[in-house]
Amino acid sequence: MSAEWTPPPEPPAVRITAAGWLRVIWRGVPMAFVVFGGLVVLLALRLVERPLYGLHRPLTPRITQGVCRAALMILGLRYEVRGTRMHERGAVVSNHASWLDIFVLNAGKRVYFVSKSEVARWPLIGWLARATGTVFIDRNPRAARGHTALFVARLMAGHKLLFFPEGTSTDGRVVLPFKPTLFEAFFSAGLREALHVQPVTLIYHAPNGAEPRFYGWWGEMDFAHHLLKVLAAPRQGRVEVVYHPPVRVADFRDRKALAAHVEAAVRAGMPPDRRARPG
Repeated sequence: MSAEWTPPPEPPAVRITAAGWLRVIWRGVPMAFVVFGGLVVLLALRLVERPLYGLHRPLTPRITQGVCRAALMILGLRYEVRGTRMHERGAVVSNHASWLDIFVLNAGKRVYFVSKSEVARWPLIGWLARATGTVFIDRNPRAARGHTALFVARLMAGHKLLFFPEGTSTDGRVVLPFKPTLFEAFFSAGLREALHVQPVTLIYHAPNGAEPRFYGWWGEMDFAHHLLKVLAAPRQGRVEVVYHPPVRVADFRDRKALAAHVEAAVRAGMPPDRRARPG
């Protein structure tokens, strides 16, 4: 957690009614069918794609994107987009509010997430992350050089890597200071002149009458309980995805300047009451 942000108390557990359990089944079963069915198709196609294209993935990202769009439709979470998706080679950075970010960001753009190594061991999310080409990194500073080499290989292969520079998920009501460490790879020889970075702001709006942090997933919240709460909701809210203009890495003197610029862009995309810097 950031030293500049004290996570709010977790909201009280939501009691799921009989009607709520029916909604869990109504939404959860087809959602699971779409996600795991898509995973099987993706893995089968990857067996052909890998020997033919190596790191390049011209086919399987289309499956990931289609699955995520379908999952949001089944869930009933309205998805609104503003701005233009980046076409240049480079990376994407976003604020991080929920496990739903994976579906929301994949639905709008073919990206490959960069995530902490622990996620690879999580049930369900870890399996999906590995299958879709997530880059897992170790928090150990001694591994930084290896991370840079991995980022360079993936970026040069045309992958748009997606970073959450806050380093943790929040309640969706704040944007934490961006950590500049991961931006170091963008300044490697051969990359600095070629890459762009696109800031993206995610804005979750709770269902009418629900706690404003309804979609936020932070602290020690249990994934299964949060998933059931979302599936059981009588109505869903919406999420806005704001694509900001991409910037050239070469236009910045160092990683700290780049991190500060994209953080300011992401923060500016939030509603006025969510723009204040924590602390």
